[in-house]
Amino acid sequence: MATTTRTEQTERQEAIDQLRAWLKPGDTVYTIVDHVSASGMSRNIRVVLLKVDDKTGQPVDLHPNWAVQTALGFRQAKRGDGFIVGGAGMDMGFHVVYELSKALWPDGFECIGERCNANDHRNGIKDTFHKSGGYALRHRWL
Repeated sequence: MATTTRTEQTERQEAIDQLRAWLKPGDTVYTIVDHVSASGMSRNIRVVLLKVDDKTGQPVDLHPNWAVQTALGFRQAKRGDGFIVGGAGMDMGFHVVYELSKALWPDGFECIGERCNANDHRNGIKDTFHKSGGYALRHRWL
C-alpha cells in the first residue's frame, strides 16, 4: 500500500474541495479517451464539465483534469492534460465518474428528485438520502 505525504493529502483535499464547488449531485461529467495502450489495459482519459456562467448566462467548459487525477490518485498522461486509467473489461469513463462521485460524497448525498441517478431507486428503495455517493454524478462520453 502506498503511503501519502501530508502535502499529498493536502493537495487531494484541495482538489476535492474545488471539485465540490464545481459539481453538485445530478451534474453530468463528460469523458474523452485520448489514447488506448497497445495491450488495451490502460487509457488516457480527460474530463470536461459543461456549465453555464451564473452571471453572464454564457456556456463555459471546465477541464478539471488535475483536480480529478489528484482526488483519485491517477497518474498524469505523458501528453495532454489527461490522466492514465488502468484496467479493462468495463466502461472506464463510467468508472472514473463513479469513483469521483464516491470521493466527493463518501458518506452519501441527498436525493435530487426525479433526475436522481442513484441505484436505490432501481432497487425500489424510496429514500431521500442515498448512503452511497457513487451515483451522485451522471456520465456521458464526448
